[in-house]
Amino acid sequence: MSQSGFDIGLDDATQAGVYKVEAADLAPLAAAARDAGLMLRRIDLEGCRDKAGLLLRLATTLDFPTGWGRNWDGLLDALRDLSWAPAPGYVLAIDGIATLQAARAKELETLVEVLADASHWWAEAGVPFWAFLALDSAPRAQGRAR
Repeated sequence: MSQSGFDIGLDDATQAGVYKVEAADLAPLAAAARDAGLMLRRIDLEGCRDKAGLLLRLATTLDFPTGWGRNWDGLLDALRDLSWAPAPGYVLAIDGIATLQAARAKELETLVEVLADASHWWAEAGVPFWAFLALDSAPRAQGRAR
């Protein structure tokens, strides 16, 4: 049992991936990530209306190094590296995506694919990489986003 009172297995890289959750789930997930010793980054995408804004918000929140590729391939490369933020595992808690979901569903779909690819890459190295997307329309316990 963890300090937060539950253990959901965030240290298991084989189960890591991209999951849809409700916004209310992000706080307990953050506590579980802390208890598992994983690096947590809460990413608020509120107001992101296009790919450029989305990528900038991600890069700023994740503190990407200067010179990263500012495109989908660059995002994947940066997520696969993370050498500037060494940790036994990673949890991205992503909120505020209603605008993006409504206006740019394709960008959101591509983001999910990139996050899933990064998670698979890290799983091969035995490192858990989780992304939890708080979607307005996500029913509770909906499961993997991809």
